[in-house]
Amino acid sequence: MTTTDIQPLLDLITPTNPSAKPDWNALLTQTLATFDCTTGTLHRLDPTTGLLTLVAYAGMPEFLLPKISLIPIGKGMAGIAAERREAVQLCNLQTDESGVARPAARDTKVEGSIALPLLLNGELHGTLGIAKPVPYDFTDDEVAALMHLGEAISQVL
Repeated sequence: MTTTDIQPLLDLITPTNPSAKPDWNALLTQTLATFDCTTGTLHRLDPTTGLLTLVAYAGMPEFLLPKISLIPIGKGMAGIAAERREAVQLCNLQTDESGVARPAARDTKVEGSIALPLLLNGELHGTLGIAKPVPYDFTDDEVAALMHLGEAISQVL
């Protein structure tokens, strides 16, 4: 996976009409397809509250929405990725005992998962999380491509 492979995703972030906002749900859906994932979230950092606020989601059970709508920095995979300002991944979320994933995360029924901070010039703008229904370790190239995507998202989020 290279930045060339994610060019269609980058194109979704920059709409042809400069006054139009990106369709975050479409971007997330296409990101999931590109990385062969079934579940994902996109959170924006609210500078007023310091919380990660849900912007888009796909494949998440509806009953989890109240738990993922607002995430404190340092809590769960997204919060830890934001706190550390680095990608956090689990090969199998269902069997992980590291404490990185919150107990309710198992309700997603996903296994291979990754959460990445959305950074621009070292400043946190939010997080992106995607997951597969099977155990999986994202490769260094995939992580690099996702971080590049995150930088592009940060420019307009």
